[in-house]
Amino acid sequence: MNFSQQISACCPSLLSRFINADEAAQTAAIFRVLGEPARLQLLSLIAAQPTGEACVCQLTEPLGLSQPTVSHHLKVMYEAGLLQKERRGTWIYYRLVPEGIEALRNALALPNQKP
Repeated sequence: MNFSQQISACCPSLLSRFINADEAAQTAAIFRVLGEPARLQLLSLIAAQPTGEACVCQLTEPLGLSQPTVSHHLKVMYEAGLLQKERRGTWIYYRLVPEGIEALRNALALPNQKP
């Protein structure tokens, strides 16, 4: 089970009740993934693509980072359940996992408010 699935399973909203230590650790792990500014930029770049997906070759120049660095960040977000990937020839294309993003939004939703 990836981090976003754990968040969805454990806690509909962190702000609706006191959470236990395990829930806090699981949720903190996914937010740590997003604690890197380059990863937030990558998420926004991928989401902004007309097709909703991008390969590493499209992401290195806008961030000014090397291909191995971008690939590392993408791998971390993939393992956290925020991205899915598809190999096409020698390139891997990434797209957002809507459920992963939704789980983050729901984790911070105020009680009695719909996301």
